[in-house]
Parts: sequence; structure tokens; C-alpha cells
Amino acid sequence: MKHYMAAGNPMQAQFSAKGSHAARHFAWHFDHGVGTVTLNRPERKNPLTFESYAELRDLFHSLKFATDVKAVVITGAGGNFCSGGDVHEIIGPLTRMTMPELLEFTRMTGELVKTLRNCPQPVIGAIDGICAGAGAMMALACDLRLGTVDTRTAFLFTRVGLAGADMGACALLPRVIGQGRASELLFTGRAMTAAEGLAWGFFNALHDRTDLLPRAQALARELAEGPTFAHGMTKTMLQQEWAMTIEQAVEAEAQAQAICMQTQDFRRAYEAFSAKQKPVFGGD
Repeated sequence: MKHYMAAGNPMQAQFSAKGSHAARHFAWHFDHGVGTVTLNRPERKNPLTFESYAELRDLFHSLKFATDVKAVVITGAGGNFCSGGDVHEIIGPLTRMTMPELLEFTRMTGELVKTLRNCPQPVIGAIDGICAGAGAMMALACDLRLGTVDTRTAFLFTRVGLAGADMGACALLPRVIGQGRASELLFTGRAMTAAEGLAWGFFNALHDRTDLLPRAQALARELAEGPTFAHGMTKTMLQQEWAMTIEQAVEAEAQAQAICMQTQDFRRAYEAFSAKQKPVFGGD
């Protein structure tokens, strides 16, 4: 998303390019406005650690202020998305923590979901194989999800003696697949098949394994080439209107659309339509 900052403006320091982010605990690739996060511990099905949780949270928080990243893809290496929190590096240490330390951890994991939801860029999950626990929550926090026939998504918190209420699951999952289906998955911890995920609206589409990441990146490039200021507004409204009445939502959208009508992209679209051409958007 482009930001309107004059040279020398003291607020300019708040905005930066993130395409060159030097990731430490996952892989980050940037090309033509699209950033791709790859969870890359394939020998253990890409589990999360304390460090990768924190770095992912910080990256997606910083994307709120990025000038160059227009869309993001999240995927996993080696035929799996993410197996959740690492048993030895997270689960074991958690059993020895005090209550304040545990709350600090659970708040950090929740912050990852919030930063995924609150960054203005559309986030697309390219989800293959195992997608479990915190990995399932990362997938759920994405704006769009593509899977394969081999994808198995499990909110398996009850399998380890915890509540299904984790990282916002009880709020997000019913809104995506419905209350009854969400209740079943969160109580039982069983895996949702790819076919179920597609039929229930969790997945937008299923692709062959070899096509999954290219399809996700192509979709991300399509969005990155669109009116990205308006995309950010759409994402904001999708997030905020959950807590609004219909009357409030209609008024909020009236204001949002009036703001978008002040952008150059709105003018570009009109001029291109008049000239029978395809608009070239600039994100401003």
C-alpha cells in the first residue's frame, strides 16, 4: 500500500520497505510486490518455536507500515504446512512455566493471529499436508486459503488436554465454517479433510501439490496489481464489521467507499474504462 508522505516528513521513519526482510526462523522471498513466508523445518513438519512465533508476529506487525509489500503468501516446506508448536521446544518448557509466564506465551501466540488479521495486505495460505494446532490457526487467520487433496487440518488442542479456545479459534472458526462444524472440530480435535474444508468454505480451492504454491503466488500477484489501498480498506471492513450492527456497517462502508473515491486508482479505473483499456493501478 502506498503512503502519502512528503520528503522530510518526520513520520516518514514510521514507514519502510520490508521486501528485504532478513528472516531468521523461516524463509522470506519477495518478488513484484508479493512476499512469501515459508516455514522451513520440513524434517519435523515445520513446527513453530518461541523464536519463530515472535518473528512472525513482528513481521506481520511491521507490514502494517510497509511501502512495498502488497500481498503475502504463507506456505510450508516439504509437503506439509505446519504441525503446530514444537513438542520439545515449546510443549515441554510450557509444563515448567509459572502462570504469568504461560499467559505471556498465550498472549504472544494470539498476537500472531491479530497481526495477520490487522495487516492491510491480503494474506493467502498455500496449505498442503499437515496443518495442525497453531498451524491450523495461522491458516484460519489468512484471508484466502488454497489446499490440496492431501491437506488435513486439525484444531487438536483438546488432544493435548487444552481447550479448543486457542488463538481466537472459537471466534474465527465458526465464522468461516459455521457453529456446528466448528464445535465438532474444536471438541474432538479430529482432522478436517480437504474435501470437507472445500465444501465447508475453509478452502477457496484445491490444487495439485505441484501447482499449489504457483497458484497462490499468481493470486497474490493479481491482488498486488490491483487497487491495494482499496484492498486494505476491504480487509479492514471485513475485520471490523463483525462487531457492528447492520446499520453501523452500512454507514461505515459508506464512509470507507467515499474515502476510496478520493484515490487516484478510482480515477484511473474510470479513465481506463472510458478509453476501453485495462486500468493500471498504483495503490494510491
